[in-house]
Amino acid sequence: MALVDQFYSTGNGRIANGVLVASYATFGVAGQQWYAGISAAVMLVLLWAWAAKLLRRTGWRLPRGVPLFSSATVLALFCFASTNTYKTFFWPASSVSHTFPPVLAVAATIPALLATSRRGKALAALFACAVGAVLGTLSEETSVVALVLLTLALLLDRRLFPAGQLAFVRTWCAAAGAGILIGTAVLLTSPGSRNRRARHHADSMFTPESVFASLREYTQVLHTLMMTWQYIGAIAVGMLIGVLARRADGGVPRPDRRAPLLLGSGAAALLFSGYVCTVIAYPAFGPSVATANRLWNDYLFPLLLLLVGAGGLLGNLAVRHHRRGAIPVAAAAAIPCVCIAAVLAVSLHDLESDMRVRARAWDSQDRLLRERAAAGATVLPYKPIVISSMLEPFSSDKRPWPASCVAHYYQVEKVTDGTEHRGRGVARAGPPQPGPQEAPRHRHRTNPPATDLKR
Repeated sequence: MALVDQFYSTGNGRIANGVLVASYATFGVAGQQWYAGISAAVMLVLLWAWAAKLLRRTGWRLPRGVPLFSSATVLALFCFASTNTYKTFFWPASSVSHTFPPVLAVAATIPALLATSRRGKALAALFACAVGAVLGTLSEETSVVALVLLTLALLLDRRLFPAGQLAFVRTWCAAAGAGILIGTAVLLTSPGSRNRRARHHADSMFTPESVFASLREYTQVLHTLMMTWQYIGAIAVGMLIGVLARRADGGVPRPDRRAPLLLGSGAAALLFSGYVCTVIAYPAFGPSVATANRLWNDYLFPLLLLLVGAGGLLGNLAVRHHRRGAIPVAAAAAIPCVCIAAVLAVSLHDLESDMRVRARAWDSQDRLLRERAAAGATVLPYKPIVISSMLEPFSSDKRPWPASCVAHYYQVEKVTDGTEHRGRGVARAGPPQPGPQEAPRHRHRTNPPATDLKR
């Protein structure tokens, strides 16, 4: 509770964020190490359950194992195909704010997909309101994306949903939106959020200079996403589903006439919400918002799902025109998924070796600092161990609090920069880093030097 109160009172105001951080911080280094694996398992279960319930709602059938394979592939793309896997997935402080929230938002629709009775629909609406309140105090960016999509659903409800479901759809969307607004109000009125806005001059986001600069940086973000070829795997997954999906009677489903409207309006809504997220983040991150790839996850995940939907439509059209060639088309869709998974696996293997180098260096220094603190030292020399463009305690004179956190961790008065040259570490995993930004603009990497499991 002390950590949650710190988030609310002096940190950033994100109460739910504080709860998740406390869930792994309670276990110290071990919690940091295990968070990535546990969160991946939870996200996979949620995504798999969502896919299964969505299939059940549509009345489609897929061969056993395809929903799990599809969910795992999409999650792998989401977590491991970014330009900096470390900060988007392996760094818990980022994952709880930008990687887990969009998956949780999608999973919030599971009760709605299951609801058939009046009581079930009421419970689904209450659940949506509760999850919305959690999202409002967990991630501002995911809340923005969710509100835009909920607004879109309400505007197009007559064209997207059967007449008999309109009342429930409107109630559910209103409940979810109300929950998000309540959570956001709690967040924005918190002392921590007020302090954070004042510290980063958040009011500047509304100035013309900030708005146009955000647009310029957002264009760079979109370019990076389009150049990340691994995301083609989402279309391949969709094609596999579209080719293999069958109705209850064994026939091939007809292309849904609502699909073009859903895909087009969904893409427009996600592009708009992504820009709003960039505007929100720009005062705190400045130009580095175009390289802080962890900030993109809030709208990247629904974009991947949209690509799956587009691939599903393509696969459905292909199998209807070439029914005798369904197996070759399915194989052609599955092969890219397997190849991309292999590419990601190789990059993660390299990531593991970098983690080991970083962990050994951290362990060595940790033992030394603990010994000196136990001997009565009140000032310790801390050597930054830079990895994956991670900002270390002495990276900026304007951010003195990271160094104070290190001092608090070792229970001393202060820590000093133990290197001869500021910013150099005792060990580096991978090639030298270009600077404090998360990824250099002049090159694209599937997985730059990796994850700090000891942080």
